[in-house]
Amino acid sequence: MGTDITKTTSSAEARFEELGLSFPPSPKRMGNFVSAVRVGDLLFLSGQGSHDHLGKVGVDLDIDTAYEAARECALRLLGLVKDELGSLDRVKRVVKLLGFVNCEAGFDRSPLIVNGASDLLVEVFGEAGRHARSAFGAIALPHNFAVEIEMIVQIES
Repeated sequence: MGTDITKTTSSAEARFEELGLSFPPSPKRMGNFVSAVRVGDLLFLSGQGSHDHLGKVGVDLDIDTAYEAARECALRLLGLVKDELGSLDRVKRVVKLLGFVNCEAGFDRSPLIVNGASDLLVEVFGEAGRHARSAFGAIALPHNFAVEIEMIVQIES
């Protein structure tokens, strides 16, 4: 008789593969910090920049390209999760994103750009990918990144 709705949701790993996504290579850390820290059932991830999209949004890049840069940041963050936990399926929920957009003073569309990361997380994790979020404009970011994003996730113990 109809489709079994209990099987309509797939794992985060399966959705990641179905979406044709891949992890960008992890950058080498330059500094006295780590990429991820676990505290209880929370995993705090260091900020990840878009290595493929450099410059100021609104000057060197348009909003659509910057949105793609935010997606790249999310992919880099998910790569850190995979490295740390072994599987995206260990993520119980995405708790919080903090996004920075490299832009000129007065640029007020940072939330539209950080949506690139938020949208990707919901594509991969479904409702568990919905999160609290802040998005800020910044006069400069490390390595001239267009976007940098950090993330906190709750993990299965």
